[in-house]
Amino acid sequence: MSLEPTEGWHCSHLFFRFDRGVLRQLSQSDLAAGRTELIDALDPAGPDATARMQTSVVSGHKADFALMLMDPDPLKLDAVYQRLMASRLGPALCPTYSFVSMTEISEYVPTVEQYAARLVREGETEGSPAYNAKVKAYAARLPAMNRQRLTPDFPDYPATCFYPMNKRRAVGANWFIEPLSLRNRMMAEHARSGMEFAGRVSQLITVAVGLDDWEWGVTLWAVNPQFLKDIVYRMRFDEASARYGEFGPFYTSYVMSAERMLDHCRVGGQD
Repeated sequence: MSLEPTEGWHCSHLFFRFDRGVLRQLSQSDLAAGRTELIDALDPAGPDATARMQTSVVSGHKADFALMLMDPDPLKLDAVYQRLMASRLGPALCPTYSFVSMTEISEYVPTVEQYAARLVREGETEGSPAYNAKVKAYAARLPAMNRQRLTPDFPDYPATCFYPMNKRRAVGANWFIEPLSLRNRMMAEHARSGMEFAGRVSQLITVAVGLDDWEWGVTLWAVNPQFLKDIVYRMRFDEASARYGEFGPFYTSYVMSAERMLDHCRVGGQD
């Protein structure tokens, strides 16, 4: 039986730290060969690359570098990890965190019909020129938006942030027993907050229910790390987050090639 989902891709976020003591014990030839092996394994255009592959340098001491991998085949994602650990740099690689998830089209993404009904609730007159124009525009862009949710292209932004999250199950604030209409309203408010950052921040939410310890993973990319701070702060005031959101550790990193990452981390290639 196939391991590929009926729609969408598998996604892995992997975080590593270099063991400096082990690195110092490597010969110059093994260090150089290990660099080459790692660079080849993390080449997005390489023969064994996953459908999407991104390397970044992590800010702070939680990790030295991070990988974001996406592919229809989960074993192809794991093969990248195994190639790294089996390389000559493998003994110096210490995995510090991972998150396994899948892409999805959320139940809160409105259909064209639901979007049209929402316009009426918000005061538009059904059948008016403004109403018809908005419905037509949404219907035209929805297929592309859903493709981006399921098989996303990574934006050309230098700063990125990942964090896992749950929806709360507390007495008096249990997301999963609230009616769908209320959850839809709160998520629509959340989406409008995010749209304020169009052109500055791009977001991808992947689902980990049944796959990892948290229910969802949030990946943000931004043209400047300031906007990572701004969007998370802004969205914390939305009811969906303020009342129901629970958040795990945040990993902020800066996108670069594997070769630049190794240079930045002073792993060979530096005097």
